[in-house]
Amino acid sequence: MGLTNNDILKKIRVALKLRDDDIIRILKHVDYDITKSELGAFFRAEEHTKYMELKDQILRNFLNGLVIEKRGVMERKKPEENSAARKPKAPAPAAKKPAFKSKRKPFAGEEGKKIERKKRPRID
Repeated sequence: MGLTNNDILKKIRVALKLRDDDIIRILKHVDYDITKSELGAFFRAEEHTKYMELKDQILRNFLNGLVIEKRGVMERKKPEENSAARKPKAPAPAAKKPAFKSKRKPFAGEEGKKIERKKRPRID
């Protein structure tokens, strides 16, 4: 069986040497509040009574917060700056056909005839 979201969070936590406070701070970057006890439930063994499955939304928010933590907030350009910086594109040159000819012989039905493909019956 593949990795669960809980396993992914555990592995990232170990790889980046993150503490509970660090993970909470990372989640606050994306305005997601979580308590230490909720966070601890994600790191418990699956057999434990207080174990909680990590949902996709929380993992997604953590990863987005981690990007902000490591790279910083992405600065958006104003629409006026984007349009002024763009130059009008020159028309693309016409595509040329290759100068070589294929040595392959045409198979039956290829020369000037449209080949009808058999349709497979749908299996519902």
